[in-house]
Amino acid sequence: MSTSTRTKIFPSAAAALDGVVRDGMTLMCGGFGLCGIPEKLILALRDSRVRNLTVVSNNAGIDGAGLGLLLESRQIRKMISSYVGENKEFERQYLAGELELEFNPQGTLAERIRAGGAGIYAFFTRTGAGTVVAEGKETREVDGEVYVLEKGLTADVALVKAWKGDAEGNLVYRKTARNFNPNMATAGRITIAEVEEIVPVGNLDPDQIHTPGIYVQRLVCGAPYEKRIEKRTVTRRPEGSHAVVS
Repeated sequence: MSTSTRTKIFPSAAAALDGVVRDGMTLMCGGFGLCGIPEKLILALRDSRVRNLTVVSNNAGIDGAGLGLLLESRQIRKMISSYVGENKEFERQYLAGELELEFNPQGTLAERIRAGGAGIYAFFTRTGAGTVVAEGKETREVDGEVYVLEKGLTADVALVKAWKGDAEGNLVYRKTARNFNPNMATAGRITIAEVEEIVPVGNLDPDQIHTPGIYVQRLVCGAPYEKRIEKRTVTRRPEGSHAVVS
């Protein structure tokens, strides 16, 4: 361990990953597109050169950013995902048979992660019944409806991104960056949190804490951030028009 055992705070993303990442592990990565992703930890993971990863994440970032960097470096063997439509390299690898994909409806993926963190082995859901999602899975008919058995998900390591954290590992997320992060924080055997700001213990209102520090083993401050926009869409103004300021 590269920092004192008396603190969860590590000096860098690389130090926070030291000793816990290995080839062939299962990794959870918070975020939705580029929103709420632990981007400094992802960069450090790329530089660590670990390979054959199974990654649980809503999607795989975009080409050249987020988990897309790990696809480019061929470090991911399998994705357990919900949305895969913004990454051309993801598409290329999957269609070429170079990348395994376990596809999930988005709500099912979220509940599988929540269930894993809560110690629930599996649950039944109507979502996906009668489709390819249900192929090879146990089904059960209840009150005339078919339900599909989905297993809870856990990971060797969960990488999450929060707005603020304290030295005890208590976390607060901000707005839509909350997304998958709180559930994943509970489902990793080791959870590493990347935060924008580390504050003294006692500065966070207990009623506002989203992830209690008992779930977090390691903490790193990743600031500053670029705050990239995944897809910028603008409307061209008609010729001769002027902006109106009210």
